[in-house]
Amino acid sequence: MVVLAASIVSKSGKVLVSRQFVDMSRIRIEGLLAAFPKLVGTGKQHTYVETENVRYVYQPIEALYLLLVTNKQSNILEDLDTLRLLSKLVPEYSLSMDEEGICKTAFDLIFAFDEVISLGHKENVTVAQVKQYSEMESHEEKLHKLVLQSKINETKDVMKRKASEIDKSKIEKNRGDKGGFMSLQSMGSGKIDNGLGDMGMSSGGGGGFGGSSGFGLGSDVESFSSKPKGRPPSSATAPPKGLGMQLGKSQKTNQFLESLKAEGEVIVEDVKPNIGPSRSSVSLPTDPVTLSVEEKLNVSLKRDGGVSNFDLQGTLSLQILNQEDAHIQVQIETGGNPGILFKTHPNMNKELFSNENILGLKDPNRPFPTGQGSDAGVGLLKWRMQSTDESMVPLTINCWPSVSGNETYVSIEYEASSMFDLRNVIISVPLPALREAPSVRQIDGEWRYDSRNSVLEWSIVLIDNSNRSGSMEFVVPPADSSVFFPISVQFSAASTFSYLKVVNILPLRGGAPPRYAQRTQLTTENYQVV
Repeated sequence: MVVLAASIVSKSGKVLVSRQFVDMSRIRIEGLLAAFPKLVGTGKQHTYVETENVRYVYQPIEALYLLLVTNKQSNILEDLDTLRLLSKLVPEYSLSMDEEGICKTAFDLIFAFDEVISLGHKENVTVAQVKQYSEMESHEEKLHKLVLQSKINETKDVMKRKASEIDKSKIEKNRGDKGGFMSLQSMGSGKIDNGLGDMGMSSGGGGGFGGSSGFGLGSDVESFSSKPKGRPPSSATAPPKGLGMQLGKSQKTNQFLESLKAEGEVIVEDVKPNIGPSRSSVSLPTDPVTLSVEEKLNVSLKRDGGVSNFDLQGTLSLQILNQEDAHIQVQIETGGNPGILFKTHPNMNKELFSNENILGLKDPNRPFPTGQGSDAGVGLLKWRMQSTDESMVPLTINCWPSVSGNETYVSIEYEASSMFDLRNVIISVPLPALREAPSVRQIDGEWRYDSRNSVLEWSIVLIDNSNRSGSMEFVVPPADSSVFFPISVQFSAASTFSYLKVVNILPLRGGAPPRYAQRTQLTTENYQVV
C-alpha cells in the first residue's frame, strides 16, 4: 500500500487540509485533488473511484470528504482500514465538522495524519496512541520555557528594586524639603515651629520616613506617593497608628501582584507550612508487624468464549516498624491449590518452608530490615499460576452488538464466579467516534461516557451473591462489531486464589510475639476481552 496524499475536501471542491507522503510535485497533487469532485457522482454507494493512474478512497463526513489518494496497486482493504482510523481521528481534534472547524485545527490534523501514515505506508497505531504521540512534551521546549520564565522573573525583580529605589529617593527628597522649610520658619518665628510641632512636623517626627526600618515601609510609601500635591503636609507626615513591624505582604506588593494577574501572569501564592500531621503519616501501618498478601491478574478472554491467557502473580511482603521485633519467623498456611507454584526469597530458609511452612532467614541471628513508608516492605514469598480453565476466571463478559436500520444495539452482560466478592468493578467499552453520548436503555449499576477517549464505562460498586450477573444495553449509530473490542475490566477483591493466611509470628529471642496485621488484596493488572 502506498498512500500518495491524505486530504479533507469540501463537497464544493475546496481543499481544507492536505498532507503529501511521497515525492511528487505540488502541481501534480493539486491536479489530482482538483479532479476528485468531478469524478464523484451523486447517489453512488461506492467509497472509491479509480482513474488511469490513481485511486481515490473517500468517506463522506457531513458536508466534507475525507480522501486518500493511492496508487492502483495499493490494497483496497488496507486503504479502507487507514481511512476508518483517520475518520476516528478527525472528530478528536475538530469540534465542528465544517470548513471553519477543520481550518482551525488544520495543523493538529496534519500532525495526526503523519502519525498514522509514514512514507506512504500505514503505521500500526490506535487513536489513543496517536493522541499520546501528538501531545508528548519536548525537552527542548521545556528548557526554553524555563529559561524564558527565569528571564521574566529576573525582570520583575529588577522592576521591583527600581520602583523601591525611586520611592526611597522621593522620600529622601521630601524629607530634605520639609527639614529646610522648618529650619527657615523656626529662625523667623517660634509660633510656626510650635504649630508645626503640634502637627507632627518636628525634626523627630520628620525622621519617621527615613529612619524607619524596612518592615512596613511599603505602606508608608504608598500612602505618601499617592497623595496630591495640594494637600497639607501634616496629613502626609503623620505616621499611621499601630502599624509597627509588618511581617506580611504590604499593600503595594498586593497591588503589584493584582496588576500582574490582570495582564495574564500566573502568580503562585506563598504556601504556609502545615503544622498538622501529613496525609502520608496517617496511612502508615500502626501495628509492629504488617504482612501484605497481594495478587495481580493478567487475563485475556476471547469474545466468542474461552480463555486465551490467564496469569496470576502473587507476593507476600513483610514490614516491621521497630528493631526489637526484627528477629522473628512467620508461619503461614496455603490453600493447597496444586496449580500454584511458590518460590521463596534467596535469603529465606527453603527447607524450613517446605517442611513446616515457616518463613525465616537462613541466618537466624540476622534481623529483618525495618522502617516506615510504602517502600519499606521486604518480599518473603512469591507465587504464580497459569491456566486455560474458564472456571478459574472471576468475571466473564459477553458482548452482543447487532445493527438494526440506522442504529447499533449493543447488549453486554457479566457473570461473576462465587469464589470472590468483587469491589469497584469498572467495565470499559470502546465506542466509535460519537458527537453525543450513547443512549443507555438498561443498566445494572452506573455508567459514564468518556467523550475524549470515546469509551463507555460501566461501574458496579460491589458484586456479591445478590448480583452475580448483570447486563447493560445501549444504542449507537451504525458501527462494525470489532469497534467495541477490546473490553477492559478493573476490579479488586479482599480474598485471593492462594488463600494464603498468616498463622503465627514466632519470636527467636523469647518473649511474647509482637502484634501483627495481615492485608490481603486481589487486583487486575491487564484484564481484557479481545
